[in-house]
Amino acid sequence: MEFESFLVSLGTSAVIFVVLMLLFTWLSRRPGNVSVYYPNRILKGMDPWEGSSLTRNPFAWIREAFTSTEQDVVKLSGVDTAVYFVFLSTVLGIFALSALLLLPTLLPVSATDNSLKNSRSATDTTSNGTFSQLDNLSMANISKKSSRLWAFLGAVYWVSLVTYFMLWKAYKHVAALRAEALMSSEEVLPEQYAILVRDIPSPPKGETQKEFVDSYFREIYPETFYRSLVVTENSKKLARAEAVFAATSNRPTNKTGLLGLVGERVDSIDYYTKLINESVTKLEAEQRTVLAEKQQTAAVVFFTDRVTAALAAQSLHCQMVDKWTVTEAPEPRQIIWENLKIKFFSRIVRQYLIYFLVAITILFYMIPIAFVSAITTLGNLQKALPFIKPIVEIAFIRTILQSYLPQIALIVFLAMLPKFLMFLSKSEGIPSQSHAIRAASGKYFYFSVLNVFIGVTLAGSLFDNLKALEKKPNSIITVLATSLPKNATFFLTYVALKFFVGYGLELSRIIPLIIFHLKKKYLCKTEAEVKEAWYPGDLSYATRVPSDMLILTITFCYSVIAPLILVFGVIYFGLGWLILRNQALKVYVPSYESYGRMWPHIHTRILAALSLFQLVMFGYLGIKLFVWTTLLVPLIFISLIFGYVCRQKFYKGFEHTALEVACRELKQRPDLEEVFRAYIPHSLSTHKGDDHQFKGAMSRYQDYAAISAA
Repeated sequence: MEFESFLVSLGTSAVIFVVLMLLFTWLSRRPGNVSVYYPNRILKGMDPWEGSSLTRNPFAWIREAFTSTEQDVVKLSGVDTAVYFVFLSTVLGIFALSALLLLPTLLPVSATDNSLKNSRSATDTTSNGTFSQLDNLSMANISKKSSRLWAFLGAVYWVSLVTYFMLWKAYKHVAALRAEALMSSEEVLPEQYAILVRDIPSPPKGETQKEFVDSYFREIYPETFYRSLVVTENSKKLARAEAVFAATSNRPTNKTGLLGLVGERVDSIDYYTKLINESVTKLEAEQRTVLAEKQQTAAVVFFTDRVTAALAAQSLHCQMVDKWTVTEAPEPRQIIWENLKIKFFSRIVRQYLIYFLVAITILFYMIPIAFVSAITTLGNLQKALPFIKPIVEIAFIRTILQSYLPQIALIVFLAMLPKFLMFLSKSEGIPSQSHAIRAASGKYFYFSVLNVFIGVTLAGSLFDNLKALEKKPNSIITVLATSLPKNATFFLTYVALKFFVGYGLELSRIIPLIIFHLKKKYLCKTEAEVKEAWYPGDLSYATRVPSDMLILTITFCYSVIAPLILVFGVIYFGLGWLILRNQALKVYVPSYESYGRMWPHIHTRILAALSLFQLVMFGYLGIKLFVWTTLLVPLIFISLIFGYVCRQKFYKGFEHTALEVACRELKQRPDLEEVFRAYIPHSLSTHKGDDHQFKGAMSRYQDYAAISAA
């Protein structure tokens, strides 16, 4: 990429961001758009503008985001969201502190060497020999065996030490935040009085599954056992009956024929009251059949106090590990009911099978990503499609294509993957939604690093040097070692595109706004449907965290080779913190609460990115023939030891609830019957026609029920 194209890309992205931000300030003040820009506040019964009017300062949202506290985030969006902001601020601190030393130190060291002037080696530049302005400010301009390489080796140690310090500080903070939330005496949390039991053996002859579970746990916990809820197989008939009930409760029509368009015109209230009562009868009949005949080998067991539930979740209940498997109960809204019946060894087999499928996916996805990365460079595109040559010779079009084509192609290609990875994660037999999201997030992270970062880094070099590799296969080591600096400008542009255009679209919410107004005008017939149309969902951690991790990995790996990328990393995470703070306080509604259980996984992946950075620098300093490169070897082992120490010290507190946390007394005495009913699947709840004639049937998800009642 030429210097002019890089500046055009950067400038255009910045202009797009400014335009989108101005659109946000205008659109968000219009009363007709309030449900798109302030849904979280609306659902919590708050004034969307809270203390300000429609004519407020258009940039007041920036002040509100900066002045909000962590407790504000916890109150409005939950502990998981607060932990996500700890992640953003931690990475921002790592890159800011790293830039504080690296920029004033490494840039002059690189700029005052004359390596590139003396040997214009195309394989030792950061942009295929065309972007000399950036080359002169990078490690590519340092001569081999130069004593200046000491500065770069020291920089690797500085970045690593800053990372260790910030991660240790963040882990302690998140652990304290999680404990504080779990010790809260403000409200009763059903999951703190329950455990999830799987792999229940067959009951003795003459006993039902429920009687067997009750007797087993009553014997172990005679004073604190309350009752159990055996998981049942909700048959297709039951699901259909529930769907019919929901449909007859909501459909606003007054004709009895096909699609409500033809047939006898009747009184809507009388007609649907009759249908509701009929569907309730069918639903209750199917419920009785399910409860009596279709009990599974899993149950939720309830206790009278939190300490017993926490103790039971951490205890081994059976000598055989494949029987009476006990874990902490997830939130009721999180449970993936169909996975609970999957047996212990079946889950293990599924897990390894999914790992294999993910590895195959990564391997085969790398082929098209490498092809897209290689072919979408303008030179290679002209070779593959000669007929476009007259078009790309136009200066303006050529500049635009050089600026955006490879990055946009990569972003579009990645958008196809998340749903598939979520499907694979749920197929492992994972019992809760938050656990599935953590698993999918991990798969997506390793996919991104292996396919996007490493794949894109190597693809261009392999494409350009294919003939050389055919003649001399052992030169692949040299090609791989020198390929990283050549793609610096690609990743600089990629990061800029992500924070300017990506966060601009996030703030402006143009796409959700258009979709909402189209649905409202053409599809929505009831107030409940309108509210469902603007419901925003959550922050989508399964894709958001891995995307941030990819930027983190890129910035880490180029932080010493091309230190200017630290500026882009600081802008990405700083802008992300600001904009997503606004979205968390006003827009997104959490779909679950795991009290920061994502953090240990985030911590591990940050350390994985740091270790990759250390390995990359070990290889690149070796290519520079620096004899003291071996001094980086201890640093790699220090990273492994640091990760091990953190896991041993903190992880157990995230895997289980500590007894000192669970023993705190609540202000109010828990209603154990309410705790029990919270876990009853909606399809097994008792519906009464009179209660739902005008409110709509109970939804399968509690969030939608909250929307309907808002």
